[in-house]
Amino acid sequence: MVLQAIFNDAFFSTTGSSSTTLFIGSSASTLVAVDSCHHRFPSLLFLVCGKDRRWGCNRLWSCNFCEKVVKSSHSRVKAHLLKICGSGIATCLKVTDAYLVDLRRVYEEDENKLKSKNVPLPTDKRTPTPLTLPPKRRKTSNIESAFNIEDMNHLRAEIARMFYSTSLSFHLARNPYFVSSYSFAANCNLSGFLPPSYNALRTSLLQQERSHIERLLQPIKSLWSLKGVTLVADGWTDAQRRPLINFMAISEEGPMFLKAIDGSKEYKDKHYMFDLLKDVIKEKLNFLIFWTPCVVHALNLGVKNICAAKNVDGNENVFNKCGLIAEVIGDASFIKVFIMTHSMRLAIFNEFSSLKLLSIAETRFASMIVMLKRLKLLKRCLQNMVISDHWNSYREDDVRKAAHVKELILNDIWWDKVDYILSFMDPIYSMIRICDTDASNLHLVYEMWDSMIEKVKTTIYRHDEVLENEVSSFFKVIHEILNSRWSKSCNPLHCLAHSLNPRYYSDNWLNKVPNRVPPHRDDELSSQRIKCLKRYFPHVNVRTKVYEEFSKFSSCAGDFGSFDSIEDRWALDPKTWWVMHGSSTPILQKLALKLLVQPCSSSCCERNWSTYSIHYLKRNKMDPKRAEDLVFVHSNLRLLSRKKEGYKKGETRLWDINGDVHDPLDDSAGVLEMEDLSLDEPDLEAMLFLDDGNGGEENETIRV
Repeated sequence: MVLQAIFNDAFFSTTGSSSTTLFIGSSASTLVAVDSCHHRFPSLLFLVCGKDRRWGCNRLWSCNFCEKVVKSSHSRVKAHLLKICGSGIATCLKVTDAYLVDLRRVYEEDENKLKSKNVPLPTDKRTPTPLTLPPKRRKTSNIESAFNIEDMNHLRAEIARMFYSTSLSFHLARNPYFVSSYSFAANCNLSGFLPPSYNALRTSLLQQERSHIERLLQPIKSLWSLKGVTLVADGWTDAQRRPLINFMAISEEGPMFLKAIDGSKEYKDKHYMFDLLKDVIKEKLNFLIFWTPCVVHALNLGVKNICAAKNVDGNENVFNKCGLIAEVIGDASFIKVFIMTHSMRLAIFNEFSSLKLLSIAETRFASMIVMLKRLKLLKRCLQNMVISDHWNSYREDDVRKAAHVKELILNDIWWDKVDYILSFMDPIYSMIRICDTDASNLHLVYEMWDSMIEKVKTTIYRHDEVLENEVSSFFKVIHEILNSRWSKSCNPLHCLAHSLNPRYYSDNWLNKVPNRVPPHRDDELSSQRIKCLKRYFPHVNVRTKVYEEFSKFSSCAGDFGSFDSIEDRWALDPKTWWVMHGSSTPILQKLALKLLVQPCSSSCCERNWSTYSIHYLKRNKMDPKRAEDLVFVHSNLRLLSRKKEGYKKGETRLWDINGDVHDPLDDSAGVLEMEDLSLDEPDLEAMLFLDDGNGGEENETIRV
């Protein structure tokens, strides 16, 4: 049994005085048998229990799965391994379903190859026969394909060496395009094939792939005139201090990268930005536009005004009321820095907590709130750390700072302040989280803002034990900050989208809060709605028709007065309701279906900057046009792949996330907001990834 010792993948062997036969390839794609006594060793005798002309009698054989020893013909070998019942032999219980599927597939393929071909009868020599090519010889599987373990290991080593030599991230192995390229090459016998050259990758193949991506995006672009589209822009400064401006389009089908502009040597004032936006609109969209600011950035600025109040002229009142918040956040930052900036202190902390203290970039939305939430989550771990023997034995490194950190961590009053800050900031933070997506939420902004302010007021009044009819000086300051940001970010388009949401006319919504009124009875909403409609419909006759349609919709007149129409205003989502019940008002229905699928932030543009690192690190000498093509292909390939089923499950799940390691967080751990996460993907929200936190400065949103 010399051969059986050599081939570890053998799953069947026969023994005899004159020969040894092995079935090889339990992990290979082809299952074959070899005979050691044949004069052309190794030679192909039969494929997967196919009939062997040399094995026409019973032979003693053993199964290397279940170690069963039987004397029989080849037919019972087939029945045993392929689990064919009623053949006079028990089936192998240790052949798994995966092996069985592969065995049956290969058996059927090779049985077809072994079938004899029809041979024509001889014809009369006197009758001329047409000239035909000689029959092709039956192709047999190459025996060497079963002995390629050494070649496969060598190929794996070559691929791994490519990763190691060029510092490629290991998560590239999960890239579906990486996997499919090798799979395609393995299934196509392309002898002599060489990978694309350096020049081909940067020239012809890059242009070819860009053309391919544009063809894939064309069906999405063709629906923009029907479903509407949002153009978002974001400014950023890369590692080489070059000002870059990103342009992306968001529609119901998802985000799309349009172009990136290098703003070096340009004075970036409002006139420059206007010209850029105008050129992109004419080139990519050519539609009527309506400008709105990014709601998430407005909220984030409000958080900064509250949490980082400065004692400057004109800001004394805010500092006096909010200075305590800045002090608590400063203490939290001190604790985090003290632990993370020393390896020994960080090692002690890691002994008490599996979660990490994170350095959240200041450019990240609500970074101060994220830091406080993480500290609160680690409260017990931090307290156990500072009272441990490890901490006491090492505090001599900096006695004064260590004592201050310990005092803060063990101070219940300080933690009560943290809890209070998080409690009244939670409605603001929650709204940031909802709006910081590519989801359709433009029609929800107006109502979310009102609800958010009411929740903040309720929390502060309850904590300060202030009656509802009294005035809280602290809430007054918070309300002024939020109201100033709302006045700058509120847009007539928000009011129009809010007015076209049928849910806000239902009794279920109106009765939830006292004194609520439907949108058509709200003075502010009505004035802003009319202003927006004048922009959309400049012709008086068309605008009059729209006014009549809105009157029917808001007053439940005509077809809108049916029982189903009224009940479905709360039961159905707004888009579905308009599709089902809005046909009697075609102009308003078309407008509503456009507005109800638009986002309210430039988040996708913000997150796209992590992908631009493919340009500025090792390709900083690439010409601008080629760099733009590379970013266009790179970004849109990733965005398009997120629509595929394989992105949500399997080995290629979340393949485009930067980082080789990710740890799932349970619900109690909360969600960490990293710069490169797409927050509209629920699976990504449950993952933790470390990032260097590049942020944006200029953000605008344009709707068409």
